[in-house]
Amino acid sequence: MTTTPPAAEQDPRLWLEDVGSADALGWVSERSRRAEERLTAVEGHARRHAAIREALEAPDRIPLVTQVGEHLYGFWTDAEHPRGVWRRTTWDSYRTQAPEWEVLVDVDALARDEDVPWVWQGASVLRPTHDRALVHLSRGGADAGTTRELDLTTGAWVPAPEGFAKGEAKGRLGWRDRDHVFLVTADDPTGATRSGYPRTARLWRRGTPVTEAEVVHTVDETDLGLFVDHDQHTGQTLLRRAIAFYAEQTLVLTDEGLVALPVPESADCSVHGDLVAVRLRQPWTTTAPGGAGRSWAAGSLLVARLGDLLAGRADWAAVFVPDERSALVDLTWTASHLVTTALVDVRHTVQVHSPGPDGTWDTRDLTDDLDLGLQTVSISAVDRHDSDDLWLVTTGYLEPMALSVARLEDQVSPEPLRSAPHRFDAGGLEVSQHWATSADGTRVPYWQVGPADLPADGSTPTVLHGYGGFEHALTPAYDPIVGRAWLADRHVHVVAGIRGGGEFGPRWHQAALGPRRHRAYEDFVAVARDLVARGVTSVERLGCTGRSNGGLLVGNMVTGYPEDFGAVVCQVPLLDMRRYHLLLAGASWTAEYGEPDDPEQWEWLQTYSPYQRLDPQRPTPPVYLATSTRDDRVHPGHARKMAALLEEHDRDVTYWENTEGGHGGASTADQWATWHALAWSFLHERLTR
Repeated sequence: MTTTPPAAEQDPRLWLEDVGSADALGWVSERSRRAEERLTAVEGHARRHAAIREALEAPDRIPLVTQVGEHLYGFWTDAEHPRGVWRRTTWDSYRTQAPEWEVLVDVDALARDEDVPWVWQGASVLRPTHDRALVHLSRGGADAGTTRELDLTTGAWVPAPEGFAKGEAKGRLGWRDRDHVFLVTADDPTGATRSGYPRTARLWRRGTPVTEAEVVHTVDETDLGLFVDHDQHTGQTLLRRAIAFYAEQTLVLTDEGLVALPVPESADCSVHGDLVAVRLRQPWTTTAPGGAGRSWAAGSLLVARLGDLLAGRADWAAVFVPDERSALVDLTWTASHLVTTALVDVRHTVQVHSPGPDGTWDTRDLTDDLDLGLQTVSISAVDRHDSDDLWLVTTGYLEPMALSVARLEDQVSPEPLRSAPHRFDAGGLEVSQHWATSADGTRVPYWQVGPADLPADGSTPTVLHGYGGFEHALTPAYDPIVGRAWLADRHVHVVAGIRGGGEFGPRWHQAALGPRRHRAYEDFVAVARDLVARGVTSVERLGCTGRSNGGLLVGNMVTGYPEDFGAVVCQVPLLDMRRYHLLLAGASWTAEYGEPDDPEQWEWLQTYSPYQRLDPQRPTPPVYLATSTRDDRVHPGHARKMAALLEEHDRDVTYWENTEGGHGGASTADQWATWHALAWSFLHERLTR
């Protein structure tokens, strides 16, 4: 028995989806005012706000950089530059305690001069001359952005008609060479995809009108989008045709035209020179040059020669094959090696893979050499074409970020470069890993950070955080905001690695897709109940937080498991699963959740749609909802309508909306401090009294 999805006209709160209407903004303004009035009066709020802002603007933060040519480039914000500066220095200067920086773009000055709340989106330097850059900016932190060309020798914008510039829309400009860029924009004459992303790639020659830019390829509007990846070092151009969120076709631009790589569309594909790495989401049986087939498990990482692959004679080698405890996290190419990071029981490991004779690969494990412990490591190449050096960034729940450079020679010899200081008092705190048992018997890992001498009487205020979607794994990371706003008061913070995420690879993610989404929510509440059963906390002292897909998670705690929580913080959330595919980028997520317009899929989608699931006869815990007017990824209408629905049923709901910030929620340190301090004051108000 299936039901027909309700028509939009049946939603009496549809007017709140009109983001900039006077009525909607008036509604938002009044509730935001009331939220600020109450929460800023909570004991300790001013202290928390100041402490968070201080941490965000601390001058001794690590200035992370990337190497391009002889310079190291990085983006930096501080009290004097809340919107930030893009700057560069040299290696010799960077190794000193006080590097000398050359400021290339002052976003604050630009915002003042143009009266636009610009937010940095990144930059791409022209190679090999390194004298021009394409600078990407967005208005108020939205995903839609602009691009303009900067002359790095003069510091001036290159004016039209010589300079390249893209109007405000989702998409990018990318260098092919000095006089050509690849243009992908949702504001193309061919239109955008249903998900709001570019569907056409063009090659645009300097000095010519953009209307004359040559079409390279166009995808169907039902695809998710089309993106270009050009390697300025090799001249190799790849087009990424995103068919759906977990389906992609990689197209190589050759002299004969575009050629699709014969690999599964469900796989992630990485090309480095004449090497191709394929990360499998589904099992795959390949055919070797001799004709014998071989089967590979989902989650495996395979490598072959690009030329052999295009010629139909690829001989695949596996450099990573998962087991029940492990999952590939990331891969990085250097000039001579392929470096992978993997999780084993949600703990980071690092391996270096080196090509040998006859297509074989040698692997060595660097985990012990790097002494990671319970820390997360992020690895990237210093220069993937000309060097085997790696950037290493390590961090843990109680270990601040540290930056070093590792050289992949006979022995790894990390050179420490920077180490951030502690931002909160971690004395007496400890990190421990635990496992809860979900409704179907699955063991679910979670991290607990709190006092080592924790009383077992359930009296400790505790906040449980989760995400559980889009293959994203939650691993240890130092967070001065959580530390200063919560842990410093000797409370407990918990992070759950529920299904839907990537903690154990594709199987863990796919276990909670579509009709199985409830597994993620059962996992999360199993952790909550385990915390209570272990005496860490009690229901009235237990809160939960989630943002974006995590907002959908905690929204389901409000409507599905309200008796298990004392408070809920739900930020930039997805909540109306009936209309999510019609709002902004929502159509791109049907591979994760399902298609609401299909009656059979709506039958199970509605079982985890918080907006439709609210039971007027069932109590709900106090809820804090927050979003951004400028969020053009997850529509602010989700949070607005849910707050209005809860209000109509006389529920305890607090609503606050930032006027900029995009899907991140905020654009400057002061905005971020407000964003976080209000939420943590809500949790203090509800869980510690």
